[in-house]
Amino acid sequence: MSETPPPAEHPHRWTRKRVTVPAVLAAAALLVPGLASASAAPAPQPAAAAAAAQRHGPKPTIVLVHGAFADSSSWNGVIARLEHDGYPVIAAANPLRGLDSDSTYVSSLLDAVPGPVILVGHSYGGAVITNAAVGHANVKALVYIAAFAPDQGESALGLTGMNPGSRLGAALVVRPYAVTGGGGADGYVDQAKFRAVFAADVPAPDAALMAAEQRPVALAALQGASGAPAWKTLPSWYLVAGADQAIPAVTEKFMAGRAGAHTVVIPNASHAVMVSHPDQTEDLIVRAAEATG
Repeated sequence: MSETPPPAEHPHRWTRKRVTVPAVLAAAALLVPGLASASAAPAPQPAAAAAAAQRHGPKPTIVLVHGAFADSSSWNGVIARLEHDGYPVIAAANPLRGLDSDSTYVSSLLDAVPGPVILVGHSYGGAVITNAAVGHANVKALVYIAAFAPDQGESALGLTGMNPGSRLGAALVVRPYAVTGGGGADGYVDQAKFRAVFAADVPAPDAALMAAEQRPVALAALQGASGAPAWKTLPSWYLVAGADQAIPAVTEKFMAGRAGAHTVVIPNASHAVMVSHPDQTEDLIVRAAEATG
């Protein structure tokens, strides 16, 4: 399902003015009986607003799941906007060790969140939310941000190679890692190629920081086969990064269409679209929250 692209980025204003009660009113409250209690009484809530609040209840918690070669700070711009608009937010620390274990970890986090949840994933984080949401009645919608939305048996690695256009393989640096009881191989994006592959529309100094701070993903996680997908039973939204060099945009559109997702395309966006276009990313998340509230 295709949607008209949201409006262009717009600045948010988060400054607030402190309002103080003039001293003359405080003095008058001492002289005029009943004035103090009357001024302390809450203003009556308009009937329409009260009815809306009762109908919709509290806003859902937005749970954000980052992908490979990133961390939760990649959501900073989106988080600031969501919190400004009154949404509680949790940015999960995706372990990036294996699809089954990462999904189990996020699933346990969902168990601890009271009330409704909008579950959002970027890149490999999309494969994680596809599995983690299964069996959670409190998850009301899935939002994919340039993300994998695998069907059962599919892997992130397999979907990456479904269509030509990904430059990720040629930029991958593999390093062994050791942990107690074993180890494996981690994948990093070559820092010299990081901006071109991952964040071409992010300012160069910011992309350089992202490259240095990237969290590696265990190669086994990218090869892990997905279970039954939650998008078959939950409504979904999808933001396609039209200039993505990590997951080809044609593959993103395929996954969005297969899931029946409400889809927005940002033509010139890189894989790090939530960093370069936080307004439009937040807008899609809010659409999902409002549609399922």
